[in-house]
Formats: sequence, structure tokens, C-alpha cells
Amino acid sequence: MSLRATAAAAVLLALAAAVPVHADTHDPAPGAVPAPVPGGDGGLFLTVSGGDESWIRGVRLRCSPRPSGPHPDAEGACAALDTARGNLDRLPGDQHPCTKRFDPVTARAVGEWRGLRLDWRRTYPNACVLDTAAGPLFRF
Repeated sequence: MSLRATAAAAVLLALAAAVPVHADTHDPAPGAVPAPVPGGDGGLFLTVSGGDESWIRGVRLRCSPRPSGPHPDAEGACAALDTARGNLDRLPGDQHPCTKRFDPVTARAVGEWRGLRLDWRRTYPNACVLDTAAGPLFRF
């Protein structure tokens, strides 16, 4: 192996060793109980993006020890998470009629809720359907 190839291999190995490994790189199965996270509650980073990913908005939400963060309804969002016991597939939502217009949005929650690790993502046909399913959690 040439000196240049050896040096390149050494650099790649060093970079690979420096990148943290995350065990939870996939979405958990529906109804799965998230794994506890040692340490404090870093909160959730919530995002909503357009179907073509031409736009994205996000906000941080912390529920422990009390609802906080720049989320406009941190108290309501944390109450919804408490009702669902951290399972975003079981959020109480806010049922109301929606049009059938197809303009997909993707909602994502990554981080911690009350010591549980969450990495959740779901695509909805439009923002109204997201709102009926998730209630105040993604209203920002």
C-alpha cells in the first residue's frame, strides 16, 4: 500500500472513531416503549416540514420539571404527551373536519420526554390532519 493510501486510511479510521454511534437510528415500532435515558431531561426538538422539504419549522419543548421552552403552548403540548404517556401514536389530538386537499407535511419529535428517548416521525396528508391527530404538540 502506498504512503498516500495508508495516510488516507488512517484519517478515515480516525474520523470514523470520532463519530458517535447512535443505537436508535430507526423509528420504533408502533406502541413500542421508549428506552430510559440516563441523566436529565434535554427535552424534545419538534419539527414540521413540507412534503417536498422546501420548508421546515421547529421548536424545543421541555416538560420536566415543568413545561417550558419556546413552544407557544408548552403546557398543552406536555399535557398531551402525558395523556399519551410519551407514545406519539396515541396523542389525544383535536378532532375537527379537514379538507381532502393533498399537501403532505411531516412531523418529527426527537429527544427526551420525562427521561424516555423518543425518535418519532409521521407524514400526514395535510396540516389540518396533523392537527387533528397531534393536537397542540405540533402547533407552532
